[in-house]
Amino acid sequence: MSGLATFNGFKHPVPGPNSNPKAGEIHVIIGPMFAGKTTALLRRIKSDSNNGSNVVMIKSSKDTRYAVDEVVTHDGTKFPCWALPDLSSFKIRFGSEAYKKVDVIGIDEAQFFDDLYDFCCEAADLDGKTLVIAGLDGDYLRRRFGSVLDIIPLANTVQKLTARCEICGKRASFTFRKIGETQTELIGGSDMYMPLCRQHYVIGITPPTKIAQKEEDLFKRKKMLPEQGDTLLESSSYEKLVPFH
Repeated sequence: MSGLATFNGFKHPVPGPNSNPKAGEIHVIIGPMFAGKTTALLRRIKSDSNNGSNVVMIKSSKDTRYAVDEVVTHDGTKFPCWALPDLSSFKIRFGSEAYKKVDVIGIDEAQFFDDLYDFCCEAADLDGKTLVIAGLDGDYLRRRFGSVLDIIPLANTVQKLTARCEICGKRASFTFRKIGETQTELIGGSDMYMPLCRQHYVIGITPPTKIAQKEEDLFKRKKMLPEQGDTLLESSSYEKLVPFH
């Protein structure tokens, strides 16, 4: 009997008579927003397709920023996909016979799939599929986001990408939310988020639009001394910052 057996709270794959003897693989791509995760995912999927593999792409149906039935990078590169609310329904919707012929499965915005761990166990360990998974490892508060970190122990490889800090241009590992909304799942682009390095994330820098408004006034001051009503941006710590352009 195939399926997932539970021992001490953990689920382990149990091979069945119809299990694929071929070993699967899991490759995980993580990082902040604007780090090129989707670009790296599509590059791998297209390469596998060009080399003769039968590939399929999945994304969360929650992500409708650019297209409903396509994975789209921030620079406009597109690839057709299945937009699903969960991964457990993929086999049924795709068809069991068609699923058997799939070699590589790409998953974008993986943080939105609550059943990511179980799907990866079954697809790689039982069905012999190669999975290439891209998603955020942390939210805008630098807390774990969804189940992406849960599949790290399952992975053959893990690649953490970085973006460029919008303030200083250094490597950015964190996603900063520009607006005051506090829910974890708030889908948006550069209008809501920007990548920051550790220094500027910890400082809690004001969004670029406000920096630009205050820039001229700030740099007219010879001494950056905190005054009543000044924000953190206007304190002496700002002397160490590189102005946003």
